[in-house]
Parts: sequence; structure tokens; C-alpha cells
Amino acid sequence: MRRIDDRERRARLARRHRLHPDHRAARIDDAVRSMTALHATEPPTPYLSLFARMDDVRQADVDAALYEERRLVKQLGMRRTLFVVTLDLLPALWGSAARRVADAEWRRLSRAVMASGVAADGDGWLAEVRCAALEALADGPLSTSQLRDRVPALAGRITLSASSRWGGPVSVAPLVVTLLGARGDIVRGRNDGEWRVSRPTWQLAASWLPRPLTPGDARESYAELVRSWLRTFGPGTLRDIVWWLGSTVGDVRRALADIGAVEVGLESGTGWVLPDDLEPVDDVEPWAALLPILDPTVMGWKERDFYLGPHADRLFDTAGNAGTTAWWDGRVVGAWVQDEDGAVELRLIEDVGADGVAAFEREAERLTRWLDGQRVFSVYTSPQMKDR
Repeated sequence: MRRIDDRERRARLARRHRLHPDHRAARIDDAVRSMTALHATEPPTPYLSLFARMDDVRQADVDAALYEERRLVKQLGMRRTLFVVTLDLLPALWGSAARRVADAEWRRLSRAVMASGVAADGDGWLAEVRCAALEALADGPLSTSQLRDRVPALAGRITLSASSRWGGPVSVAPLVVTLLGARGDIVRGRNDGEWRVSRPTWQLAASWLPRPLTPGDARESYAELVRSWLRTFGPGTLRDIVWWLGSTVGDVRRALADIGAVEVGLESGTGWVLPDDLEPVDDVEPWAALLPILDPTVMGWKERDFYLGPHADRLFDTAGNAGTTAWWDGRVVGAWVQDEDGAVELRLIEDVGADGVAAFEREAERLTRWLDGQRVFSVYTSPQMKDR
């Protein structure tokens, strides 16, 4: 069995994730494909993730790819998380992880509609509201509040998770919009806010996307997603893939068999790679990178010791969300924040030596220039970000 140690895994990460300065992407699409998908729960994250992987990208370039040329699209998918993906991955996402989320959301809303006394037939009510919402959007893009005004049934409230301390009455409109987005009926169109704020307008997928797309077959779609994940993150364990997909062990095992994935030995046990990905990968020169909150690299695996070491409690919040991360030679050694003027400051946990400090200072200066005084805020702050 081929053995891939942690050092080689970090060398693979440096190249394939476009984080080493010698391996940065020249095009936005290439940077996105290299990561399979970019996390987009926090509006600034895709922009900052692309900046970290490219020498020359502007915020306006990312906006153009999303909203003018429409080469990229935001889609709810794995683990009910919002991602940015290229159009070529969208059918597989619709046919697998997004479909799983959509089915779960439909069942949850149907039960809540009946329990809240809105309708005796939750499925029937959702089907009618879906049709009414799609009919309203056929006239053009609408925000969630505008859609609520056009479809009276969306103006109501239902009770979710009544037995939970987090439960209670909530507006039904955002829930239905989320469901329709997960189904691929609608997509996020132009953003009414600037790049750090999420104020999406909603469009029919058929009218927004530049070419017709349909959901793929479920089994083939899972195979395509797992193939892409292994190309980006491999080697990885079964647990890594199941967690990232938000799917079942059975789905992942079938996908691994369908793509002919090969078992390899890891320092932490057994992992998987694609059959054409067994050649050794050489070391790279030491490198520094500053990644944003919920960057796809730090969120790519469930078993993270090979790049986090003992620092998980310092770099993730209690819900498992990663804060900003500072990477030195393939390992996370701290975080970064901004001061009141927007300058990037380091919050290192480890001593990285003079060369490491110099490399981080260059990256901090590069990021400070790019941000140009714009400060990025988030609810997902790690303990290391809060320490001064």
C-alpha cells in the first residue's frame, strides 16, 4: 500500500490549493475549481479566499464572474452550507448534496406548517407556495421581502423546533426561499449590497444561468463530487469525505467504488486517493498564507491534526466554525485580525523564526493593501482572534 505521510500531504495542499506563491492561479475559475467549492456563508470569504490563491484579482473581478458573466454561482449544498461553484459542477451538486438538503428542508417545513396550524396538508401547501413564488419570479428578480409582498402565503410565521430552547415563531418567507434555492429552482442573482454584505436578489435558475442545466443522477453526482474532493483534498479518510459531503457512509463508499479510488496509508490510518494520483509529490519551499474565516482549506477535512496540530481549540469556535488562519509551510500557526484602520495584524501561536515572520509580514502588507481600509467583520471569531 502506498504511504503518504503528513509532510507530503502538506506539500500537496500547498500546490493544489494554490496557496504557495509559485502555484497561485491566473484565473478565477481555475482557483475555484482547484478547491472544488468556496465557502460563502460569510459574504467576504469567497473574495478573500480567491485573493489568497491569486496574485492579481480585484473585488470587481469576482463580482463580474458572479453577476455579469455568471461563470460562478452561489448554491446551498454540503452540510446545508452556502458555496460558490463553477457552472460545470452545479448539476452534480444539485443531484447529490443539494438534493439531500432540499429533501430534508421540505420534510421539516411540511411538518412545521401542519404543527403551526397553517395548513392540514403541509406537502400540498408547500407545492402551492412554490408555484406561486416561481410565478412571481418569472416577472424578474426579487428580494426575499419583495417576494413576500407578492406572495401573501409567505407573509406568515410558523413555529420551528418548538421543544428546543432555540425554537419559536419564525418568518416563513426565508425558509421557503432557502428550500427553493436548495432545489435549484432559484438562484442568488445580483447582490444589492457591497462585497462584504449579503443582500441577494432571487432569480429563476433557468433565466439567470447562461446555459440550461439539470440535476444529475444521484449516484453519478455523488461520484463526481467525491472525485473532485479527492482531486482537491486527497488523500482523505472516509470520515473526512462523509463529513464534508454531509452524506452517508453508504453514499461515499459507493462513490469511492464507482471512481476506482485507491486506499493509501496515512500517519493517522487509512485514506483514499484517485487511481491516477499515486505518484510522490516533492516538497515545496516554505510559504506563508493568510486565509479568511471558513476558508475551504481549513474546512476541507474532519480529521485535521496534520495541519492543525494541537491548536484546534484556539482556531475554531465552539460550533466548529474556523476563524481566520495563518499558515506557515502547510500548518496553521495562528490567526489574523484587522486594527481600527484596517491594517492586518498577526496573532501567532507558534514561533516561526525570522524567515516565517518576514514572510507573514509580506502577506499582511499585501492583504492590507488589497483591503484598502475596508474592515471585515464576522460572528465567527475564534479565541485566537480575540486575544491581543
